[in-house]
Amino acid sequence: MPRVLSVAAAGDLASTSVGNLAGPRSARAALADEATVPGTSWVTDPRTGRIVVTADRTVSGAEWTRLGKVVDRLGSAVELGRGKGEFKPLIAGGDAIAGPGGRCSLGFNVVKGGQSYFITAGHCTEAVSTWTDARGVTIGRNERSSFPGNDFGLVKYTADVDHPSEVDLHDGSARTITRAARATVGERVTRSGATTGVHSGTVTGLDATVNYGNGDTVSGLIQTDVCAEAGDSGGPLFDGDAAIGLTSGGSGDCTAGGVTFFQPVTEALSAFGARIG
Repeated sequence: MPRVLSVAAAGDLASTSVGNLAGPRSARAALADEATVPGTSWVTDPRTGRIVVTADRTVSGAEWTRLGKVVDRLGSAVELGRGKGEFKPLIAGGDAIAGPGGRCSLGFNVVKGGQSYFITAGHCTEAVSTWTDARGVTIGRNERSSFPGNDFGLVKYTADVDHPSEVDLHDGSARTITRAARATVGERVTRSGATTGVHSGTVTGLDATVNYGNGDTVSGLIQTDVCAEAGDSGGPLFDGDAAIGLTSGGSGDCTAGGVTFFQPVTEALSAFGARIG
């Protein structure tokens, strides 16, 4: 998944804004036009209504100065802070899937036109076209992919394998998934991934934008404090029996913690004309 390594908490960000000059909507448009710097992200803080712009450790001094000028001009609607890690995809469901271009995690099993597919991260399906499972058995081939902009991909099963609508909990058990739902700020959610297994946390923001570098900007993401590492990309984010998101990227790790971003499942299902199943 694109990977975010560690972002300071909103309360730890050093604000550089002055005056109340721009509302959130116009500020987001200005950031998209003038502040699309690799290694940056922005999301609305639900507590304050302000847009928090974070620059990771790869953002240079000159780029930081440029960001500061944009934020200063936008006023108190926006604040700028430094993160501790690096925003990037984490190429390295919940079960491991792999191909010549990398290793990811299966997201959710879905049905389209009466046939069986699974969804995973789009940056995974951009790198790999044919997928194998943990045993090395070929199980599927890409049908559609959307990355950057979005971060979702659709893979058609080509092997006669069981594919229940479940998430692997990596303890010998599984969670049945029956539906898809939209995330809400403050919601407790759980993530499963092939590298780090199962971890839980809280949704901290919606409609986040992340600039992973190389022109790979993804918008409309769910932001959480659930940890993830390389190889967890594409894995499922869920709440009970509801599919919520696909692991896109983040910073940090599951020792120190971090910030993670997820592609909303409802958007992917709508784009593919598919349903959970």
